[in-house]
Amino acid sequence: MAPAWPFAGLPAGWDALFGVVLAVIAGMFAWNLLLFVRGRRSTAAPPPASEEDVRSLTWVFLVPALNEEITIRDSVQRLLDLELPDRRVVVVDDDSDDETAAILADMNHPDLFVLRRTRPHARQGKAQALNHAYRALGEVCGDPDRDRVIVVIVDADGRLDPSAPLYAASHFRDPRVAGVQALVRIYNRRRPLTWLQDVEFSVYGQLFQAGRNDWGTAGMGGNGQFNRLSALDDIAEADGPWRDRLTEDQDLGLRLIAAGWRGRQDVRAVVEQQGPPTLRRLLDQRTRWSQGNLQAMGLAPAIRRAPLPLVARSELLAYLLMPFWQAVVGVGLASALFLAATGVAPFWHGGPTWQLALFYLLAFGGSILGCIASRAAAGPAGWASGFVIAHPYALYTWLLWPVLVRSAIRQLSDRREWSKTEREPLEPAGASRAIG
Repeated sequence: MAPAWPFAGLPAGWDALFGVVLAVIAGMFAWNLLLFVRGRRSTAAPPPASEEDVRSLTWVFLVPALNEEITIRDSVQRLLDLELPDRRVVVVDDDSDDETAAILADMNHPDLFVLRRTRPHARQGKAQALNHAYRALGEVCGDPDRDRVIVVIVDADGRLDPSAPLYAASHFRDPRVAGVQALVRIYNRRRPLTWLQDVEFSVYGQLFQAGRNDWGTAGMGGNGQFNRLSALDDIAEADGPWRDRLTEDQDLGLRLIAAGWRGRQDVRAVVEQQGPPTLRRLLDQRTRWSQGNLQAMGLAPAIRRAPLPLVARSELLAYLLMPFWQAVVGVGLASALFLAATGVAPFWHGGPTWQLALFYLLAFGGSILGCIASRAAAGPAGWASGFVIAHPYALYTWLLWPVLVRSAIRQLSDRREWSKTEREPLEPAGASRAIG
């Protein structure tokens, strides 16, 4: 006897809706499984790191700063402490009106360059601040071989690990590589909310990003991205390579890939940053990122024409459509809750055990794969902890689902204004690792 259709008996139309939702969820699980396998293969055999590669490159660290008196000294000093033979640290003070300028003036170092912007040209967004620094690189670096200059974006709360340039340099031996993204971690991860953000970044880097490495389609993030200067030149417009987008980093990475360059993720290279400590700040930040994702969907035609294998282009296009897939799943969950609350259909009708197991796998399988990937370096214990962590992490991802609605409303109403994410006071050294 053939197994019964799990949604049989629902009112007309509802069974079709849940059939579509089931197909989307199953497709997303298969997608995550593919990236999991590819990501484990990529991280198991990274390119060998070499001090010779580091010495052959010129390193320019760009730090955009607007009212960053809480974190700017800590972040910039860490960059100045890096043991690199050819290094510049360029801070773009975007007309701060707190103590940022005074703190930078007090940090007297021959490798530190502070570019001061003033209104009305200042405070026009992070992209414009980075483009200002890009146009000033001739004064900072002279006239080096632009293929050998690596421009590193570090946010004003960023803490770049001293070994990150070593690992990033190993990828730039390939002349086709335009950018390398470091693995982002959250250093104030003592609270449950910030700890879950740390898990989120690890899942993204170890699953989605690492899974794209062999295709060369790993994206760039705002913090800890290493970009080849000649690649930035290749996509630069009148103002520079960055466009005025809410996620200018994602836009940059996608345009580099569309232009034929390759992007890589290195999970050995780490950059730490602050996570919003309250739910309100987190939802504000993620709404801005979600709206940036909606803006990035406009790059789909360029990605479709990119010089990539069909499977790589298809995967990247599916990723660009992620807000759509998330919306479908969200509508399915809301519909199921509605039917259960109104007594039309129970949330679970006591079907065969295999159906319950299948739905569990589809509901939590993607989170389980991601969390296992984020802990796999620890061996069997890491796999076990990843399995356990996946369940609260899955609930956390649903907590963020409303940002999709809010960002869609903002995008449709053409609202783009945003205030910067507030920083919290720095914790004593070591306190951030209390949860792990």
